[in-house]
Amino acid sequence: MDIDVLDPAFAPGTGTPEPGGWTTRELIRILRGIETLNVVGADVVEVAPAYRGAGEETTLAAAQVVYEIVTSTVKKGRGGMGRVEGAVMDGRDEL
Repeated sequence: MDIDVLDPAFAPGTGTPEPGGWTTRELIRILRGIETLNVVGADVVEVAPAYRGAGEETTLAAAQVVYEIVTSTVKKGRGGMGRVEGAVMDGRDEL
């Protein structure tokens, strides 16, 4: 997740601000909407504390993104992680 998808009003501490970007609320709604997808890995990038203003808006937004991603994978459970629907496993490791 590139944090500069958020409008600079909500995440000013990024190297490449995107005027007209999403609000934090919109991003959270999208992340909650993709909970049913088979997410096996994620990261948050472009958080640059050196560019932040007086507050910590960008850091808080990034922390919320991580929270949403982690909780959505926990809600889904470990049983379905990394598996393709309909695929038959023969007990061997794919490596």
